[in-house]
Amino acid sequence: MNWVFRSICSIVIILLNSCQSGGTGDAEKTNSIDPAEFITKFEQSKGTETSTYTETLSYYERLASAYPTIRLDSVGQTDSGLPLHLVTFSQRTDFSWENRTSDDIVLFINNGIHPGESDGIDASQLMFRKLVQDSLEIPENLIVAAIPIYNVGGSLQRNSTTRTNQNGPESYGFRGNARNYDLNRDFIKADTRNAQSFARLIQHIQPDFFIDTHVSNGADYQYTLTHLFSQHNKLGWSLGNYQYQVLRPGLENELQKREWDITPYVNVFNTPPEKGFVQFMDYPRYSTGFTALWNIPGLMIETHMLKPYRPRVYGTLAIFEATIVVLKKEGKHVRLERTKNLETLYTLTDYPIQWQVDSTSHRTLDFKGYESAFVTSKITGQKRLQYNSNQSFTEATPYYDRFSPKKQVAIPEAYILPQGWWTVKERLDQNRITYTTLEKDTILNVETYRIDSYTTSPEAYEGHYPHSETIIAATIATVQFRKGDLWIPTQQPGIRYLLETLEPEATDSFFNWNFFDTILQQKEHFSPYVWEDKALALLNTQPELKKEFEQKKKEDQAFAKNGYAQLDWLHKRSENYEPAHLQYPVYRVLRK
Repeated sequence: MNWVFRSICSIVIILLNSCQSGGTGDAEKTNSIDPAEFITKFEQSKGTETSTYTETLSYYERLASAYPTIRLDSVGQTDSGLPLHLVTFSQRTDFSWENRTSDDIVLFINNGIHPGESDGIDASQLMFRKLVQDSLEIPENLIVAAIPIYNVGGSLQRNSTTRTNQNGPESYGFRGNARNYDLNRDFIKADTRNAQSFARLIQHIQPDFFIDTHVSNGADYQYTLTHLFSQHNKLGWSLGNYQYQVLRPGLENELQKREWDITPYVNVFNTPPEKGFVQFMDYPRYSTGFTALWNIPGLMIETHMLKPYRPRVYGTLAIFEATIVVLKKEGKHVRLERTKNLETLYTLTDYPIQWQVDSTSHRTLDFKGYESAFVTSKITGQKRLQYNSNQSFTEATPYYDRFSPKKQVAIPEAYILPQGWWTVKERLDQNRITYTTLEKDTILNVETYRIDSYTTSPEAYEGHYPHSETIIAATIATVQFRKGDLWIPTQQPGIRYLLETLEPEATDSFFNWNFFDTILQQKEHFSPYVWEDKALALLNTQPELKKEFEQKKKEDQAFAKNGYAQLDWLHKRSENYEPAHLQYPVYRVLRK
């Protein structure tokens, strides 16, 4: 048990040190630096190993102590009980996020969201070393910030087996976090302290471009590198077009200069990709889908799982370097397009909350793949897909990367959230959503939603049984609100966040993520022997209702044979039926 004690002590010492900002010493401390001090574990192992959590933090702590252009900060909590860290490079040694200027461009990198996909953890160490040792040219106004390891709990669950499909490194962390959440499904629902810290961090540093580092699962092909940019139609308007027409090809061209081939993320499973494939849709549950809500363009790096670890890490580094070159040229335009996108949002009357693939349009990739065939499995006796990496090809392949709105919603002037829904309020606060509270009890005419229908997943998914195919019925009603209820205007930087979370039909809405499930359960019921007489009186006093009731019995044989269903149908149309059942408790103040 001594090694456990020593490891814990090492982590505690590192964390105590890292809670203080690095890079505060004099520039003279760079004069006597031994370059060998900053050789990474990846390099020491000749590209076969990745740094542990302790080794990663130790590396950045030493780097920050030696170079005044680096700082390492504790920036929030994680489910593991250990803090989240941010390493920052700026050529202004007095840089802090509080004194960031309007000319500064921020590149933000997230590593280790799935710690078994560790390529970015090691590539970032190489990048920051190159930055401080001036072997990577960078403009003074470009700030580079990175989370060394986002999934701290998963990184501590070290093993060599759970990445069944992956070729190295020798050992790595686990996909699930300290509470077994997949953190790349948690950004919008924010069940974890990791995601809550991330949301606050985004608002604090307000990056201009975002990269999340991953390793793929899926098909086999020649590429080491694939990219998954924020879906440009969903990112939207001038910013989406700018990313599609300038940033993406600019990055691809820079990589080509470095002799790195790259293709869009191959979103297929158990089917040959050369038949054609569709862009992965990064909904707000995912990192780039979440950052897109704040008009931040970005991409996921997906290196190929079957390629050796060494080229995967250097390929990730090449993308970092190519991005820096692109931002050196395009940084001011990125800031301008982000601002224009927000201004456009303020002028819209409708907003898309569901998307579908545009199957009528595609672009053609010169895809570099491997020959494949379906052969008989020696285990199951069924057909299985088999690739032959000795038989390569380049083939024109359709790639469907255009999406169109499937459903849109009119943008209200404001939402009203009753104060009792404090779990939603917490998430609004984490994302710096601006709101006021009603100063007195108030009666308002608002648009209200009732949940008409929905489908619930029969299996657990990331701590939830989420809903989908949600349909609402909207009406205008006069509603009594209480002093302290939240008035949330939509004309604010978080407009997209509000629409994506508070509109129940949106794919990743808070309703679909079970935040409002208590409204789905009826709380008051009836005894048939009591309600029978009251229901008869109801029918005798409301002839139109009686007519509708008799018609339903004629048309619906199952209903006609089910006495309780008939009584329940009548009860739901009486004043005895509780108004809270299926009443969505977020209200819309319509624009005048």
